[in-house]
Amino acid sequence: MALLLIRAILLYFLTLLAMKAMGKRQLGQLQPFELVIVLIISEMASLAMQSNTVSLINSVAPILTITLLQILLSYGNLKSEKLRVMLCGRPAILIRNGRLSEQEMTHQRINLDDLQELCRNQGYFDLSGIDMAIMETNGQLSILPRTDKRPLQVGDMLEKIPLESMSELVVQDGHVDQQALNFLGLDEQWLLMELKRLKAGEIRNLFIVGMDEEGRLFWQEKERKR
Repeated sequence: MALLLIRAILLYFLTLLAMKAMGKRQLGQLQPFELVIVLIISEMASLAMQSNTVSLINSVAPILTITLLQILLSYGNLKSEKLRVMLCGRPAILIRNGRLSEQEMTHQRINLDDLQELCRNQGYFDLSGIDMAIMETNGQLSILPRTDKRPLQVGDMLEKIPLESMSELVVQDGHVDQQALNFLGLDEQWLLMELKRLKAGEIRNLFIVGMDEEGRLFWQEKERKR
């Protein structure tokens, strides 16, 4: 029993490292060849976890081999357009200039019910309001609405739009995030002086400290334990 648990732990971390090596993608964003690799790796790992009769090396070696193959294919995708088309295919235009392409829908094996469902998932309940719909290589649908049907943009109302930046948390759970400070071009000494000026208290007593898009600090103290 102990041996089985040890094998399960080792295979778990090995599979985790293999998934991490493949890159940060959600399951719905995987290309077909990436999904196949994920399924194969998970199947090999589960077989080795279920039985002590299967040699550990016989499971580890294929997992490492397939992970290396995926890394090589991903690198090839970056460098070769032909390989990228062969493995991932090309995006398919299902709606062009407001007209549905029956030929492309047949080729992608998508019926009208499927297309309407995909459009509704994107927030478009009226096909006549869509100028272009593209089926991406990962199976997701990208939609370009007609100009008169698209949502109102800030640029439609204001000629001069103020620039916005992303807020950053420089303190998390009482600890200074040096990487966030470096990204903002600041240092810990500046942070301590600002917190003292704002009377925010000691860093160890703060749950978060952040800087908003206008360069102002905001903070929240830790909840006191009863």
